[in-house]
Amino acid sequence: MIRTLIVGLGNMGISHALACHADPAFRIVGLVNRSTPDLPQALRDYPLGHDYAEALDRLRPDLVVIATYSDSHADFAVAAMRAGAHVFVEKPLATTVADAQRVLDCAVETGRKLVVGYILRHHPSWQRLIAEARALGGPYVFRLNLNQQSSGATWAVHKALMRTTSPIVDCGVHYVDVMCQITDAAPVEVRGMGLRLSDEIAADMYNYGHFQVLFADGSVGWYEAGWGPMMSDTAFFVKDVVSPRGAVSIRMAEDARSDDIDTHTKTATLRIHRVGAGDEDLNMADEPGHQQLCDREMGFVARAISGDLDLTRHMTDALRSLAVCLAADESVRTGATVKL
Repeated sequence: MIRTLIVGLGNMGISHALACHADPAFRIVGLVNRSTPDLPQALRDYPLGHDYAEALDRLRPDLVVIATYSDSHADFAVAAMRAGAHVFVEKPLATTVADAQRVLDCAVETGRKLVVGYILRHHPSWQRLIAEARALGGPYVFRLNLNQQSSGATWAVHKALMRTTSPIVDCGVHYVDVMCQITDAAPVEVRGMGLRLSDEIAADMYNYGHFQVLFADGSVGWYEAGWGPMMSDTAFFVKDVVSPRGAVSIRMAEDARSDDIDTHTKTATLRIHRVGAGDEDLNMADEPGHQQLCDREMGFVARAISGDLDLTRHMTDALRSLAVCLAADESVRTGATVKL
């Protein structure tokens, strides 16, 4: 069994912990969180600590699952690999390209496995969308967004996230990763705009942003993300890929809500539009929910470790998508186009 230490027990950390608890490939040896969280019953018997460095040194785990705030990801991941552990780290990998490269370099140097939390890579509907879009052939237009009309506890989480990471970076890495998997072309230029729509966040932060990315093959992409109680719940989930031969789109259920975490990954119908051949609707009603996707993701981590999988492409893709989103953030802040 893979002796596992889980660090950070917010929404994603708890989901990953539940996945490890249910999978016999893992044995949880400890949980770490800055505060004492209200844990689900399944996790309450595991030892809980508040000091990551102490737990890492004392427990010497085989795997560290990192689901803390973004600004600690790089340092925590490097510390884990230096201590001999493999790493699963939630997205984004880091808050700077230099820090992300430092983590990748450490993985190569130590020979440890590094898996980044791109949960859509384990989602059958998104896998099908990517395959169908690639079958159409490019160049492509990518139209993607994820706006969340958050309030109460969810808005509090978003405000905490925005102390280190803007919405277009935190969520955007997923969707730029999808763009890159479809086109396989290098992103070359990014243009971004954003706006601070709340006095409840720092003066140098914005809770709404969008950006355009241009690829070497002529493909163009657009991504939009906004968080907060002021956001509209109209057209909050747009997922279109358009090519000269047609389009592939995710169509949501009519009762879908922007504040439902399953809405962020689940689909109702995948519509394939082919020029001259009409439309085909694929029913995705039996797809996995959020926890089931986390289970699949941790299953991949177990296979990567036990099967000694080559994760070179996985790591470089994570770095590439992060670089695009950080360039978008830079463009928002400077008003200038960023060349990659």
